[in-house]
Amino acid sequence: MAKTTRATCFIESDGAELFPDVWSVEATDFIAALDREFSQPRQHILHYRKECSGHRLNGGHFEFLASTAGIRNDPDWRVPAPPQDLIDRRVEIASPAENRKVVINALNARAQVWVADLEDAMSPTWHNAMASQRNLREAVMGDIAYLDPRGKHYRLEGGTTAIIVRPRGWHLPERHVTVDGQAASASLVDFGLYFFHCARRQLARGSGPYFYLPKLENHLEAKLWNDVFEFAQDWMGIPRGSIRATVLIEHIGAAYEMDEILHALGPHAAGLTAGRWDYLFSIAKEFRNRPDFVLPDRAELTMGLPFMRAYTELLVRTC
Repeated sequence: MAKTTRATCFIESDGAELFPDVWSVEATDFIAALDREFSQPRQHILHYRKECSGHRLNGGHFEFLASTAGIRNDPDWRVPAPPQDLIDRRVEIASPAENRKVVINALNARAQVWVADLEDAMSPTWHNAMASQRNLREAVMGDIAYLDPRGKHYRLEGGTTAIIVRPRGWHLPERHVTVDGQAASASLVDFGLYFFHCARRQLARGSGPYFYLPKLENHLEAKLWNDVFEFAQDWMGIPRGSIRATVLIEHIGAAYEMDEILHALGPHAAGLTAGRWDYLFSIAKEFRNRPDFVLPDRAELTMGLPFMRAYTELLVRTC
């Protein structure tokens, strides 16, 4: 292992030397601070997730929480209006970010939003994860460029596409980074490096540090993200509420807590999105022992089915 800063944070396999622009001493200290602060709360929510799943497999069921009925039934609270560049999101395109040509073409496509997907669209090798961070940093700076083998140059054309970064889920470790001897959270590595390098510049150019939060199963996981956002903004001296996050409702448990998820994120909430395939997978997983929940061939699982329509209509009503 190659030590990059204090003896408590290591980057494996000379990773810091390969990406010195990503792993500055200051950025490494920030990642270490994030992971130290939130490693134990993260383990708590993962333990709670496992407990809930075990309860349901033993005959339990999903239901709206009685303890949070006050949030669902209170018509007066609202999250803040979205930032100017997130008001119109009719066209969002998504791609991985490790390929410079793909990043440039995505930002030149004139969509309202480009989702830099560091999760499902990316094979999470160390090179891919760190090349994505380098490309995002250069894209936000405006000087990312690429010369293909045929001599064609690719550069940004000065569009106004908003960038939303989708980090990996809470359940995943980043084994190439160890903090105090333990693998760091992949969520915190993905979020932290982008936030550290790009948040101030995004705010200066009239945008902001925007995120898609995947794989949440309940509002406690959203509350943990909100705590991370507050800690990160305070660390960087950026006003709270600068971060805005959209939550992918792609687990049936989260579908029962949509109001609570928005409430937990508070000033950092930017909306909800239906994540169809992971939502279907969560149903297959959570009800795998129930013969009355056998699903048909995947091609027949359209959004017009009653249980899928109910989920998306509830999402719209909630927002």
